[in-house]
Amino acid sequence: MASVFSKSTKDLRKLLEWVESLPGDIAAHEVILPSPAVTAGWPDIDADLVAALKKRGIESLYTHQAQAIALASKGRDCVVVTPTASGKTICYNVPVLNTIIGAPSARAIYIFPTKALAQDQLSELYELVEDMELDVRTFTYDGDTPSDARAKVRNAGHIVITNPDMLHTGILPHHTKWKSLFENLKFVVVDELHTYRGIFGSHFALILQRLARICEFYGSRPTFICCSATIANPKALAEELIGREVELVGENGAPAPERHVIFYNPPVVNSQLGIRRSSLLEVSRIAIEAVCNGIRTIVFTRSRINVELLLTYLQGAASKRGISPSRITGYRAGYLPNERRAIERGLRDGSIHCVVSTNALELGVDIGSLELAVLHGYPGSVASAWQQIGRSGRRADGRVSAAVMVASSLQIDQFLSANPSYFFGASPEHARINPSNPYIQIGHVKCASFELPFFAGEPFGKCDTDEALDYLARHGVLHMEGGRYHWQADSYPASSLSLRSATSENVVIHDITDPANPKVIGQMDRKTAPTLIFPQAIYFHLGEPYQVEELDFEQMRCYVKRVDVDYYTDGDSAARIEVLDEAETKAPFGWGEVLLATRPTIYKKIKLLTHENVGYGYIHLPEEQMHTTAFWVTGLRTAGEADGTGEAPAKERPDSLSGLANLVRTIAPLFLMCDRGDIIVKGHERDPHFRAPTVFVADNVPGGIGLSEALFGLGPKLLEACASALSNCKCRWGCPACIGATITDGGEKAAVMRLLRDILGMRP
Repeated sequence: MASVFSKSTKDLRKLLEWVESLPGDIAAHEVILPSPAVTAGWPDIDADLVAALKKRGIESLYTHQAQAIALASKGRDCVVVTPTASGKTICYNVPVLNTIIGAPSARAIYIFPTKALAQDQLSELYELVEDMELDVRTFTYDGDTPSDARAKVRNAGHIVITNPDMLHTGILPHHTKWKSLFENLKFVVVDELHTYRGIFGSHFALILQRLARICEFYGSRPTFICCSATIANPKALAEELIGREVELVGENGAPAPERHVIFYNPPVVNSQLGIRRSSLLEVSRIAIEAVCNGIRTIVFTRSRINVELLLTYLQGAASKRGISPSRITGYRAGYLPNERRAIERGLRDGSIHCVVSTNALELGVDIGSLELAVLHGYPGSVASAWQQIGRSGRRADGRVSAAVMVASSLQIDQFLSANPSYFFGASPEHARINPSNPYIQIGHVKCASFELPFFAGEPFGKCDTDEALDYLARHGVLHMEGGRYHWQADSYPASSLSLRSATSENVVIHDITDPANPKVIGQMDRKTAPTLIFPQAIYFHLGEPYQVEELDFEQMRCYVKRVDVDYYTDGDSAARIEVLDEAETKAPFGWGEVLLATRPTIYKKIKLLTHENVGYGYIHLPEEQMHTTAFWVTGLRTAGEADGTGEAPAKERPDSLSGLANLVRTIAPLFLMCDRGDIIVKGHERDPHFRAPTVFVADNVPGGIGLSEALFGLGPKLLEACASALSNCKCRWGCPACIGATITDGGEKAAVMRLLRDILGMRP
């Protein structure tokens, strides 16, 4: 197939014109005009450091950089909130290096959420230090650091670059080996602050409390420098994470390129059902056209399986068009360290022209001069979407950059395609954490006890630890003596505490294709395993399909064999919610503790290229239960009773409540900075507890992380947004953009609207 425009040009504008000529719908094409830089003078820092920065092309500082450097140099904790590619690295590298120049014994810890980002920042810091010809020893300390190099890092590192996992398991529990670091620790840098939300952020807040406790023991009080993408509550989030008041640096002085953002909705293939062409195939179509025309591209998708499917499609299409498939690669969690490092090198040196990633490359990794970002669907939050869009055009050199968001069949994508103003006019979301979650807190109290004995009544962040310490003492984990709680268990607590779930455990995936030579090829968190790697599931790794032979939850192992199949599997689960305690009510809304039970049910076999359903099967795994929190809307009257129209009551239309639940499932993530998988939305036609129709929104985390409680305060706004979205939708009976696809003309959409008017006290 010949290219649709001259292969000799890299004119991105022509690609955008081609995208607009595709048979789907262009829901929006926003042009963000370029903006100039706003600069400031150099602060009082070492002349050699200024010379090294100028050698690297930094002739002056942006205003936000100068402000952050001045605050950090005075020992004032701060959080810098500016867009992607705005030079936030300078905000912490300069004060740290300037301090080390004046006091060579000074130390710093840099904390990045991913290994890729840590490796990237290490390279940049190395180059700056070499330009200065300065003896500043900088090392990464993570799971990939060789064991023989770790002692050198502990003893000689001026700057230790790590991640929350290694800080949690490898540094804090062994603080006596890091005595020199903690005694002289002057700075702690926390980059990509906005990623520390939900479960991960709740864990991280308690890790930082453990860090502060150890620093106090060694007589140090480091200054925190935090950096974040744009969110609604950066100051509050930073203060909750580090337990101190911080200064906000929020006025961006960096320039920005001209950027085009297109929302593209695939063409309709079944108008009655509202079904559109596969978004995966449309993403593949756009990305391969970009690659064939020399446009360096990054593709984002929301799941591991989609990374592997897109990689398969793109490499196959590249071969047919005479392009080496090696120029296109995937990148996601679960790849082994050496695989990830090789991909990162390829992106920087230009040998890789297209990368397909989950949000693993969403953060500030310098991955070369990319021109186009293709987003497979809405990533779950406004902040994440702009981070992904910002991966292209990181060089403010006058070139145009672009992003194309291809809507999937998910309701949130269809909703945003029908209502793009909810995205482009949206204010950033709040990032929420709950370090007081007892499931999370108890694990870190154990870890902190292992690190240093607790005094009776000693605070631990905002947590009252007495009850937890007494509980652990009664169960033989701690021993109380002389007014102090001492660790006495045989176990090593940090090793069994996962930072990405309220409970620990990852399933390790073993390839047993060659029984005599089994090998580990990946891992998956316990929570998602039942619907992704159940027996008979097809698991993809680096584009190759494997069939699951066995899933052993006792040993936390999954055994797979290489197979040659042209389909993948998609598992589903059913949920039920039971109210345990009503914490707060304000009719018709409430929130409280619930029992959430989920059970894997069925899976589909879906053909790789055509996405046809070619079979199904049942998943035979047990139900799993958790105590969590939920928001609810209940006491709903029938629609006919509410408005006096005499229309059929809502309870006679089973689809009306499920339609409302679908609408809430779509809209709620726009109010909460969360992934759609972080909440479970369920409609009960007659809930046993309330004896009335009820819609629940539950935190999909043991103990909850504050999402349902936030919705309780936002209840009226949430449902007003639902009503607005429903009335603005152009469909007649209901569609994927509002209440979900409907195959009848029985007025389900009207019934949902009557239900919303009833709740909000509205009239037709």
